[in-house]
Amino acid sequence: MTDSVQAKACPRCERTLPMTAFAADRKRRDGLQPWCRQCVAEYGAERYRRRQAAKGKVVREKVDVPVGYKECRGCGEAKPHSEWHRNATASDGLSTRCKACRAALSRADHLRRQYGLTEAERDEMVLSQMGICSICLAAPAVHVDHCHETGRVRGVLCFNCNSAIGKLGDDPDTLRRAIAYLEGNAWKPTLVAPGVYQLPS
Repeated sequence: MTDSVQAKACPRCERTLPMTAFAADRKRRDGLQPWCRQCVAEYGAERYRRRQAAKGKVVREKVDVPVGYKECRGCGEAKPHSEWHRNATASDGLSTRCKACRAALSRADHLRRQYGLTEAERDEMVLSQMGICSICLAAPAVHVDHCHETGRVRGVLCFNCNSAIGKLGDDPDTLRRAIAYLEGNAWKPTLVAPGVYQLPS
């Protein structure tokens, strides 16, 4: 075979390349596509980006990362594989976001689902409390507190205060008795008949 048969010119990139650089096409006289594989791939990527742009979507440019690393869709950083959760359905076996971004996204989703709040709204509440718990006025406000019956958000508390009112059943009467107890006034029931007790008013 001559050199002209061994190579072929790509009209798109205007390079003369070996026959192996062209994909097969049985409809063509020479049995090969007119453009080289690289040009076909680039053209396909351009068309895909245009279609996605027409839908209002943004296509990320492919970034070369070192072996053993992956780029995170959330923060855009290339991180080692140890910074990713496993995902058996993904082509590379890893999640699309790093562990840190997944944790942040999970917290934001929890706020929205559980309390109907955005992170900005939660942060605004914390700021209005000067960053401290509304009950003890000492520890940082980190836990959103809400009424379990109505779902209404009451404020942002520290872990101990949020846990304490929860364990007392969010019941104001129980909390009042706890206050009286701490002040030395124990609320003791009075026996008015066999097996019948009267609680103090």
